[in-house]
Amino acid sequence: MQMKKVLELLNSEPSLIEMNVKGWVRSFRSNRFIALNDGSTINNLQCVVDFENFDEELLKRVTVGAAISVSGTLVESQGQGQNVELQVSKLEILGDADTEDVKLTILSPKRHTLEKLREQAHLRIRTNTFGAVMRVRSVLSFAIHDYFRQKGFFHVHTPIITGSDAEGAGEMFRVSTLDLHNPPKNEDGSINFKEDFFGKETNLTVSGQLEAETYAMGLGQVYTFGPTFRAENSNTSRHLAEFWMIEPEVAFNDLAANMDLAEDFIKYVVKYVMDHCKEDMAFLEQRQQQEDKTKPEAERSPMPLLEKLQFILENNFKRVSYTEAIDILKASKPNKKKQFKYLIEEWGADLQSEHERFLVEKHFKCPVILFDYPAKIKAFYMRLNEDKQTVRAMDILFPGIGEIVGGSQREERYDVLKQKIADMGIDEKELWWYLETRKFGTCIHSGFGLGFERLVLFVTGMTNVRDVIPYPRTPLNAEF
Repeated sequence: MQMKKVLELLNSEPSLIEMNVKGWVRSFRSNRFIALNDGSTINNLQCVVDFENFDEELLKRVTVGAAISVSGTLVESQGQGQNVELQVSKLEILGDADTEDVKLTILSPKRHTLEKLREQAHLRIRTNTFGAVMRVRSVLSFAIHDYFRQKGFFHVHTPIITGSDAEGAGEMFRVSTLDLHNPPKNEDGSINFKEDFFGKETNLTVSGQLEAETYAMGLGQVYTFGPTFRAENSNTSRHLAEFWMIEPEVAFNDLAANMDLAEDFIKYVVKYVMDHCKEDMAFLEQRQQQEDKTKPEAERSPMPLLEKLQFILENNFKRVSYTEAIDILKASKPNKKKQFKYLIEEWGADLQSEHERFLVEKHFKCPVILFDYPAKIKAFYMRLNEDKQTVRAMDILFPGIGEIVGGSQREERYDVLKQKIADMGIDEKELWWYLETRKFGTCIHSGFGLGFERLVLFVTGMTNVRDVIPYPRTPLNAEF
């Protein structure tokens, strides 16, 4: 007997060949109609049981959440909402789900808040919303690899444990095997990390960029796609302590080519999802519209989800210098009326999410790429411009979430990079290998980083980054 997926059966024609399908019960109506889902699609397969042919005690075990195996023939559906249904000839309970226990969980049929779903993250994948989000996440992940493969990039696995701080921010998780209660000490009382596993201080990586740069110097164009970690105490809808990053690095690319690559990349993966996840995306758009009805008008989505994504595909990203952006923000109504939480008073200010969203949503009304930021607010590895005040940095800003991509042309000049490392108080000994690449065939090169969860957030229309990753890691939360 052929075992089939629900998705496969729903796209099939009626057949006299007996088929088998396994999944979880979503509902059981009138002791006759089982709605079965196996995760392959957002849609359920209707399985029709002739209760007179089955033991009553067996049918009592067909409850919401139970895992079952059903066999039968595929026939034309008599009801609305599906073309075919399974006429059940054999039914087996694979795993019971007690009705009283189910009532206490998010598997119960009533509607639950996203906050409630987070409390039961081990079960939330069984809901329509999270099934759709995670299928989209999976397809997006494939699209990313597919894009870079087509462009001739090589995938590089950079270290998770590192002795360097790529961002220079110091917000890192320490990796150590030392005894927390009685660590070895130096004469001055400080911890002696020479006795640690790696013989030095090590941390979980905040970025694979520096290592990827070294590989771009030999392979030409590479990308990383892996987990990164930030010990940043930010309890916001946009931050996680553990998240995934996509980071391409390309030899001989300047900032303009870097911007072209980022825009082309985003448009490719967005279109890929729209082409390959139509049913899930239609559901997520409908879900967003229902959510919007409960929100104040100012907080509602400016356009339906699919229209927003189509807008991204059809419009060129507006390229604006940081200096021009500051002038626009200083002269804006929210700034003059002191409606911004962080007022823009002078050049050199670090832009916040409210400023980024104003530029995208109110002023330009399209995705924006800001470039040439003040050197003082950017990382040490970004190329210093001739004015000595700005660096060849770029950020891509999207409606709803603000920054989605951060990148730059990297500083390829040995002397300049060495001075920048010193100016930022970074120990040159930790980055000797990174500096050394500038001594052996240095060249212009560029790259960017894109937080995968922010991309999933934008594409799915969800509003909290904790709802687009299976098990979110946030301050004071490492459950599951």
